[in-house]
Amino acid sequence: MSRKRDVSRKQSQRGSNVSEPIAAEPTRVEQAQSILKDLGMPPAQSNERSALTLLALLELPPDAPWRQAFEPLRGVTELMEFIAKHYRKEYAPNSRETIRRFTLHQFVDSGLVERNPDKPDRAINSPDTVYKVNNAALQLLRTYGTNKWPERLRAYLKKAPTLREIYAKAREMHELPVTLAPGLVVSLSPGGQNELIKLIVEQFCSKFTPGGRVLYLGDAGQKERFFPREELAALGVQVDKHGKMPDVVVHHVQKNWLLLIEAVTSHGPVNPKRHEELRELFKNSRAGLVYVTAFMDRQTMSRFLPEISWETEVWVAEAPTHIIHFNGERFLGPYEDEAASG
Repeated sequence: MSRKRDVSRKQSQRGSNVSEPIAAEPTRVEQAQSILKDLGMPPAQSNERSALTLLALLELPPDAPWRQAFEPLRGVTELMEFIAKHYRKEYAPNSRETIRRFTLHQFVDSGLVERNPDKPDRAINSPDTVYKVNNAALQLLRTYGTNKWPERLRAYLKKAPTLREIYAKAREMHELPVTLAPGLVVSLSPGGQNELIKLIVEQFCSKFTPGGRVLYLGDAGQKERFFPREELAALGVQVDKHGKMPDVVVHHVQKNWLLLIEAVTSHGPVNPKRHEELRELFKNSRAGLVYVTAFMDRQTMSRFLPEISWETEVWVAEAPTHIIHFNGERFLGPYEDEAASG
């Protein structure tokens, strides 16, 4: 009996010396996800994609300590290349838009990241767009994993709303205000096509559709910047969610015309294909349809002349009081099969 108790005691002693399994250290990606959650990011911006994007923004490979993070200017393609090289995660080329729209946009809105700090008035859809982590966030992230992190995080979060306001005001300074009507001003993202859209509304419309109503205004950064659907619906137009709207839609109230205007800086004139698409999209309109392609200058127009559809209009911003009519019996007017029915 005593021998059995002795064996049992020895087994118990051996068991007490067995080490408990050690929990695996979180990976660098898991650490980045934890940071994003601590910063209050929602699930879609604290997932693996967003964590990898943050690490790429910091140029922080798996074996580098957080204190070595820094803030280079990087475009989306460069970020994807860094992720592929250091984290062995290959994103398809068409994932650029996903990273831009569902990670970087929110990083910018939160004040964590700056967009185009080197050139704030760069067009929002420019291929040269770059991003960088703001300096306040960088100083915080360098303390991750140290005993300074909890206190620095609390201090950062206390100031975060202020940071968001600062960066929001900086962006607003470079937005383009567009006057749609007395007392009605809409802001467009800076640069590129939107500069031409501003000229269309404030120069073309004031000259050729006096008293007209803007019923749709696109934006390179936000497709439906201004869209009073009920007014368009009152003219018989119900836009299908898959329908690609023109850049500007204006109702010439006096003549009951609906002008469908494409702003062209690099692509997208009213060519025969686009003419047919717009005709189908607005086929139920009780206002006559007028198709217009707008260019910033004649040099740009000359590149697209072979594409422009007959029975459409062309306007060039550098000669704002003139309009070019492509054949047909009417000048700036709808044709009989598209005339107002009411």
